[in-house]
Amino acid sequence: MTGSIIWYITLGLCAVLFLSIGIYSYKLKKPMWFWSGSTVLPEEITDVKAYNEANGKMWITYSLWYFASAIAEIWSSGVALAILIASCTVGIVILVVTYNRIYKNTAQSAK
Repeated sequence: MTGSIIWYITLGLCAVLFLSIGIYSYKLKKPMWFWSGSTVLPEEITDVKAYNEANGKMWITYSLWYFASAIAEIWSSGVALAILIASCTVGIVILVVTYNRIYKNTAQSAK
């Protein structure tokens, strides 16, 4: 039981963190960045609002996998762990590919 509580708290906090990043991206007036330590200049993006909304959707969708893993713990620890491992491995690759697609579709050179 204690392990499940720790699981719920840990994954709940991770999910809320990624959800918060998504909401923050939606509300941000300047372009949202993806890579640590990098910035995206407004001049690089044709439609900052669309760019930030796409980033927000990406992060909010990513947070759902952590919520799903926490909920799956109710029925099966194995399924919950499989969802978490997929989120931390395949999910990160999908984030990078999705972000690169968002940037490519909204960058000045794309138009």
